[in-house]
Amino acid sequence: MRTVRSGAGDRAIAVCVAAALLVTGLSKQHPATNLDPVGYTLLVAGGLALAAGRRAPVPVLAVTGLCAVAYQAAGFDVPAVAYLFAVYAAMRAGHRVITVAASVTMLAALPLAAMAAGLHDTGAALAQARGALELAWLIAAGAAGEALRQAERRADEAERTREETARRRADEERLHIARELHDSLTHQISVIKVQAEVAVHVARRRGEQVPEALLAIREAGREAARELRATLEVLRDDGENPMRGLDHVPDLVRRARTTGLDATLTIEGHRDDVPAAVDRTAYRIVQESLTNVARHACATTAAVWIDHRPDALVIRVDDDGKATPGAAPVPGVGLLGMRERVTALGGRLRAEPRGEGGFTVHAELPVERTP
Repeated sequence: MRTVRSGAGDRAIAVCVAAALLVTGLSKQHPATNLDPVGYTLLVAGGLALAAGRRAPVPVLAVTGLCAVAYQAAGFDVPAVAYLFAVYAAMRAGHRVITVAASVTMLAALPLAAMAAGLHDTGAALAQARGALELAWLIAAGAAGEALRQAERRADEAERTREETARRRADEERLHIARELHDSLTHQISVIKVQAEVAVHVARRRGEQVPEALLAIREAGREAARELRATLEVLRDDGENPMRGLDHVPDLVRRARTTGLDATLTIEGHRDDVPAAVDRTAYRIVQESLTNVARHACATTAAVWIDHRPDALVIRVDDDGKATPGAAPVPGVGLLGMRERVTALGGRLRAEPRGEGGFTVHAELPVERTP
């Protein structure tokens, strides 16, 4: 909307300047010649050229300057008003050197144009040139353009600073929330883990068979505690406890089997080093997918398939759960998180029910291989 309004304003100024130049040219007394139509055309053209001053300031500066010199040479002693507007626009756009060079050329060319129009007295030619382009007005136009450019630049810097400050505050708040969440969850998970370990210990001392569900709870508690510690360490940027990646995917599949799920892992392609962000995202996709299978799918099997391609890492997790073919998946927090991670890396994610039943998560993460 702002661009449209600016363009309309530029066109209005161009029409007004062209009209003013034409009226001035018509009101000036000068001997009628066969160059009059050319002169009037140049007056109008110089004004109308200002309509493109914001989009192409340097070409407009050249056009208005040439028109001013040309209609002076044609005998029209009309001030170079359009050129002053062009100087303002060029300086505002930051073309200082070009503007100064063009203005010096104009100051030298206007006396020559006046002499070409019939003035043989050098003093009179210089006086007419000063009347057409006053040095003071030229300096004022350039100074106004430069002042506005500096003001706009300071405004942009202030806006950028505000955005950076807001982003930094948001990051600090997220870190604070993460730490609070870590403290509360760590306590609760520690209680669960301790109770599970005690139950396993008591069962073994009694010679009883330890239920698989109890072992899974104990292992899940340990893993959750490790994950929380690792996440907080990364947020603190100490780099001592790196996030998990593709090397830990087999552990995810093994833990899924402890819940009674028939989980399989297939890895294809040649394993090369992948960027850390891709490595972490791939792990999270498998982790979230298997978690969803265990919680919501009522599935008996899950197949994890990882394909290392030359330019991409492809992850697919299929299950035989109760998802209805053709039904739109409900975008829960886990699915939204996966989609955000994949999109941030420029990849693609497809999560939907399968035609043969169950659910599939298919992600393609672009990989730039180092030579």
